[in-house]
Amino acid sequence: MTTLTTVMQLKSYINGEWVESQKTIDIINPANQEVIAVAPRMSKEQTEEAIQAAREAFDQGEWAKTTTKERSLILHEIANKLEKRIHEFAVYETLDNGKLYAEAEADIEDTVSCFRYYAGIILHPDGETYNVPDDVQAMVVKEPVGVAGLIVPWNFPLLMSAWKIAPALAAGNTIVYKPAEITPITAYKLFELFEEVGLPKGVANMVLGQGSIIGQTISESHDVDMVSFTGSTDIGRGIMRAAAGNLKKISLELGGKSPNIVFADADLEVAVDYGLFGIFLGAGQVCSSGSRILVQDTIFDAYVERYVARAEKIVVGPGMNKDTNMGAIVSEGQMNSILGYIKKGIAEGATLKTGGYRLMDHDRDKGFFIAPTVFTDVDQSMTIVREEIFGPVVTIQKFSTEEEAVALANDTDFGLAGGVFSNDGAKALRVIKQIRAGITWVNDYHPTYVEAPWGGYKQSGIGRSLGKYSLEEFQEVKQINIRLNVEPNGWFPQ
Repeated sequence: MTTLTTVMQLKSYINGEWVESQKTIDIINPANQEVIAVAPRMSKEQTEEAIQAAREAFDQGEWAKTTTKERSLILHEIANKLEKRIHEFAVYETLDNGKLYAEAEADIEDTVSCFRYYAGIILHPDGETYNVPDDVQAMVVKEPVGVAGLIVPWNFPLLMSAWKIAPALAAGNTIVYKPAEITPITAYKLFELFEEVGLPKGVANMVLGQGSIIGQTISESHDVDMVSFTGSTDIGRGIMRAAAGNLKKISLELGGKSPNIVFADADLEVAVDYGLFGIFLGAGQVCSSGSRILVQDTIFDAYVERYVARAEKIVVGPGMNKDTNMGAIVSEGQMNSILGYIKKGIAEGATLKTGGYRLMDHDRDKGFFIAPTVFTDVDQSMTIVREEIFGPVVTIQKFSTEEEAVALANDTDFGLAGGVFSNDGAKALRVIKQIRAGITWVNDYHPTYVEAPWGGYKQSGIGRSLGKYSLEEFQEVKQINIRLNVEPNGWFPQ
């Protein structure tokens, strides 16, 4: 297993300078609890300094006035530098987060693609003109929002960062960026690349530390024009309240409790395969995880038997081990939260088919590992059916009719994602159109494309990431009217 030979000393990046703090936090490898880095815990005052740097860089600097071509070249240069170091960044991500190296490598590759996509799309002609019923030419232009506060979760540390940073910079904004406190290593390394490419001072600021201090300060600040957050629904509510002070623009990608519907006419092996992938990818620590599998009654027993048999073959262990299929839980706190949900599921009467415990044998004795966990005999009143667990825990529920499947799927406060498995194309489309969720798949689960929008309905968030939609999140729309016949309008007497 790969380890770091020295403990990394991380710093924040404010107004073009690397900054330390009196308080620090140890960053640990969740696979073995070894300290791999020490990161600063920045104060409210230091966060305000970062906000002021971004404010001045936007109001008085040249960044917002740069051409799209200039910003495109910088984003391409970031992508090029990162592409040369994919393996290095993937190792950092694996050791920091606990996920599989293969997952981390794919994340870094997608991060490169994200920077390249926004480097390209910003060059596309944009704007509109209108022939209005007057001697006036009306037009619409898009401008940067201003200072964007970006708050990122721990489950996809670098990729989620790119989803926000790339479109924000492409649009001409300045940023105050807060990575998750427990997974900051690749964020730190990314900002080293920003310094190498010569981003002007104050354009990109990174503040490491506690969300309760830094995230709150960013969200409340009247010098921040927009906040974009990915994380839990409860924290999203808090950000909305804090952002109301100056009615700043918000973009929230929040929790999920996503249904995965399997009809009797589906290919059983395909449906089982994606059912496993939908929840156990990233040890279930994925906002769009298919954590509720709904299976038609005529194939229910066969599906569950096959699903449980394959779940029990999943090799759980350190992400750098080549034979590992599922990595660690990101932290002890998250592990205990998941185990608490499992206990609650058993107490409320669900049947535990497999898993449900911490793994502590062999090379897992010091890490945060949970066996893939499957529940059946569940109903809509149970906590494990209604609340986001964010771990390798899935419920498998029975339905009879198409109408019942849709009703069960939509009986949730969330609306992030959903899937349908059926070989009847008309039925699959009919059902998927009724699922109240922003990201859906048919005979597939989890693939994400930078070209297409990502976001949810209901309590899964506001706004969209990725595609042109994310660029528009970081832009304001301005109407300009030009009178062609310049003369007094004669409204008031001379």
